[in-house]
Amino acid sequence: MDITIVVPLFNEEESLPHLAEWIDRVMEEHHFDYEVIMVDDGSKDNSWNVIEDLHSKNARYKGIKFRRNYGKSAALNVGFSHAQGDVVITMDADLQDNPDEVPELYHMVKDEGYDLVSGWKKVRYDSKLAKNIPSKFFNWTTRRMSGIHLHDFNCGLKAYRHDVVKSIEVYGEMHRYIPVIAKWAGFGKIGEKVVQHRKREFGVTKFGMNRFINGYLDLMSIMFMSRFGKQPMHFFGLWGSICFVLGFGILLTLIVLRLCHVLSLSTSLWFYLSMFFSLMGMMLFLAGFLGELICRNSSTRNEYLIEKKEL
Repeated sequence: MDITIVVPLFNEEESLPHLAEWIDRVMEEHHFDYEVIMVDDGSKDNSWNVIEDLHSKNARYKGIKFRRNYGKSAALNVGFSHAQGDVVITMDADLQDNPDEVPELYHMVKDEGYDLVSGWKKVRYDSKLAKNIPSKFFNWTTRRMSGIHLHDFNCGLKAYRHDVVKSIEVYGEMHRYIPVIAKWAGFGKIGEKVVQHRKREFGVTKFGMNRFINGYLDLMSIMFMSRFGKQPMHFFGLWGSICFVLGFGILLTLIVLRLCHVLSLSTSLWFYLSMFFSLMGMMLFLAGFLGELICRNSSTRNEYLIEKKEL
């Protein structure tokens, strides 16, 4: 199979028939063998009935319905697990992503050798204050921290090599950082394509302002796990050692000064700082030991992504 299109959705009953008609036209024009997996993230409207109707008319359309709303990351992860196409395309269901972009995205992965191609909505029709400005800051921060030079990490229109979606796990709200997760998994050829952003025709956006706080926390989690996920002591032990040595050094200095009758320990701020750094160092060491114990007892501690074998 050439292409799997994964469409996560929540309350999009009005847009789904138009999206399906558009996808079918593009796929037939380019003679692709394809499937469309629509993941209903606990919609409260008639979205699931629309999906069932699409499936009854065209077996290429497949549906998965969550019992409640779990979020876009969960929907993508389940869609990835069922995808069979050589190239997997993700797009939103709100008609703001253009299916006419799919053929070029497919060829960039299939013919040009990209592991992942992310869309770049260079011209956006969203609110500047609520979305455009925060999005630019978010993308700048992610570029600096990850070393991946993309302009739009959060664009829903992306293309993946089949191996990529089978090698990564997306949870929480980490769909914004799939390029970072893919790079961590060893897929380094990540490209970008300018794509058309369309105005929303039906409904309203499903994402609130809390996405900025959650997104920042998820980025911290990904960066930590990518570097220290299997070796937590390397992080906690380093900073624990620095804190403990600093605290112990201050305490020794204070003891010498006290013996020389220069100051009193009980009234010195430096005494309390030395105790703080010493305790902090011991706590970080303890966190490192606990992290190592958890890692060593994890069932995935020796699981590694293997690209090729010759045995």
